[in-house]
Amino acid sequence: MFKNQKIFVLGMGKSGVSVARLLAKENHVLITDIKCDDLELIKELEELGINVIITKKQNEIFDDSYDYVVKNPGVKLDHPVVLMAKKFNIPILTELEVAYRYLPDVKIIGITGSNGKTTTTTIIYEFLKAAGIPVHLAGNIGYPLCSQIDGIKKGDVIVTEISSHQLVNLDKFKVDVAVLTNLYQVHLDFFGTFENYKMNKLRIFNNQDEKCVAILNKGDKNVYELTKNLKAKKEYFSSKDEADICMNEKDIVYKGEKIISLSDIRVKGVHNYENIMAAILAAKQFDVSDSVIKEVLNNFAGVEHRIEFVAKINGREFYNDSKATNVDSTITALKSFDNDVVLILGGLDRGHSFEPLLPYLKNVKHIVCYGETKERIKEFAIKNNIDVTVTNNLEDAVHAAYNMSLEGDTILLSPACASWDQYKNFEDRGNEFKKIVRNLN
Repeated sequence: MFKNQKIFVLGMGKSGVSVARLLAKENHVLITDIKCDDLELIKELEELGINVIITKKQNEIFDDSYDYVVKNPGVKLDHPVVLMAKKFNIPILTELEVAYRYLPDVKIIGITGSNGKTTTTTIIYEFLKAAGIPVHLAGNIGYPLCSQIDGIKKGDVIVTEISSHQLVNLDKFKVDVAVLTNLYQVHLDFFGTFENYKMNKLRIFNNQDEKCVAILNKGDKNVYELTKNLKAKKEYFSSKDEADICMNEKDIVYKGEKIISLSDIRVKGVHNYENIMAAILAAKQFDVSDSVIKEVLNNFAGVEHRIEFVAKINGREFYNDSKATNVDSTITALKSFDNDVVLILGGLDRGHSFEPLLPYLKNVKHIVCYGETKERIKEFAIKNNIDVTVTNNLEDAVHAAYNMSLEGDTILLSPACASWDQYKNFEDRGNEFKKIVRNLN
């Protein structure tokens, strides 16, 4: 708990605003961002007694009088305020860490990894909810934990997606069940090296002991090697090898017993089966029955913005994969289609290579690119003899993709880039895509 503290909140994203609201009840809070056009939000925060300052020179309003800095996850580690806080020995926290200190006695399931976090988190939540367990969905999935504190009771279960950025400044935060889905070379603009990124992911297990559980992808060499020395009890899932839960050509098998046929699972693809197996292992820690698991998987149609079917227009199917903010996520999407694809790529330029996409573009007849990365994507396409069209924004990209497509084609938004060059987040980008597609009718 925090009381009568002076707190500097850096960033007015969802997590920053929610943590400011919570802390303002008993503390002196300042929140700042380089821009905010939402005047109603600013007014609401000020009415709560929060000092709101919009400025690009945030280091000029920060000094050593603050007790804590709460950093929005996306704020880089070399931000001037972060560096000043370290110099002044002021603790730097994230919204998740603050929320943890307000929680009653609960059980926490934390999910992290390069890909599959949102789907795995959602399925675990659906399993527990269907089993009648008092459960809350929170974290990087779009529901800041701070915003839910008032509704959480002793004995409840929290299922929270935790991004690599959120793990950076965790301290006392502890998960009872930790899930690590997989590890790929992503977010290197933030962490510098793959080794730093992997070691940061390891932080989800930091405060676990022998009574806790770590659910791990045995088929991912990076995960398997990284987690060999954990204190927690390890349980493994794999789509390739024998494990606590694994799969064959027809079924998912848990502890040697068939739990469900692949044909009875609504979502398809090995990546989804891996997410499901991780989710089943988590659910089994709370004694969720096979019948509940089967019922949920019979009906679960997938997560919004992750290879999400949008519409079929004049024989063309449109899919929204806005959550594909890195190349590996786009590769997963491309593996899901065996017909001709018009692929929309683009967004924030993190300097990452698009070359890993090349082996998976055999069904891509045309690339449409937009955003900060459009020129680099154009160079990549021309170099590899792939037809490409350059546009300025997503609306132009969708119209261009439609105009060059034929009946039977798939038009896939799977950007392989973050959204922040033109959108607040991938959800805004995905919703904009769906709006543009529906307006084509």
